[in-house]
Amino acid sequence: MLDLSVIETMYGNAQALFGVSLTVDRGDVVALMGRNGMGKTTVIRSIMGLTPACRGSIRLEGQSIQDLPSYKIARLGIGLVPEGRQIFPTLSVRENLLAVAANFTGSPDPYTMDKAFSIFPRLRERLSHLGRELSGGEQQMLAIARALMINPRLLLLDEPTEGLAPILCEEIWQGLKILKEKGMSILIIDKNIKKLQEISDRCVIMEKGRVVWSSDSPFTDFTDQVKMRYLGV
Repeated sequence: MLDLSVIETMYGNAQALFGVSLTVDRGDVVALMGRNGMGKTTVIRSIMGLTPACRGSIRLEGQSIQDLPSYKIARLGIGLVPEGRQIFPTLSVRENLLAVAANFTGSPDPYTMDKAFSIFPRLRERLSHLGRELSGGEQQMLAIARALMINPRLLLLDEPTEGLAPILCEEIWQGLKILKEKGMSILIIDKNIKKLQEISDRCVIMEKGRVVWSSDSPFTDFTDQVKMRYLGV
């Protein structure tokens, strides 16, 4: 589905990524982990063309996308749930979803608001509320539902449960499990190792802009030593 090959990304004169390679297979959930400031969000931004990679290749189902503008990358079937949610605060839940609704990938069974609400029922209760009136967890659910409304083939999630109350985190993890069961391909950044282990097929760990550890199976060799060395837990 997604193939990053030795990509390098710069912020001005400062290099942030150093030869990062990773893959997301169709229907797989891949956890991208590491301490803060290690380049995980930059990987997401590079995939979406927000901070374009200056070297290497990024391919979606074999098609090169690293030189495309962000809106074209989205239309090819990548849904982004960005860090900080970035919903439209002055639009209602309904308007947030309708504003982006499209089926650029030609899905025979496209996402609708009802399908999004089946994953996050709480949103149906908030349908007429403005984005700024929602709790942090509800805003995060809306951000995920909004990404689904473009009918993506691949979903990118950057810290979807950061700073949220435990009960709302659980609702989000349950929603992500449903998406996995539906066969959605997902690349997710999060700090909750236990929950990531429950839904992920593979794990990639970054340190100082490089991939320093990865697994080809669901966390089978994810030892306490690995967690302590690279994650500090």
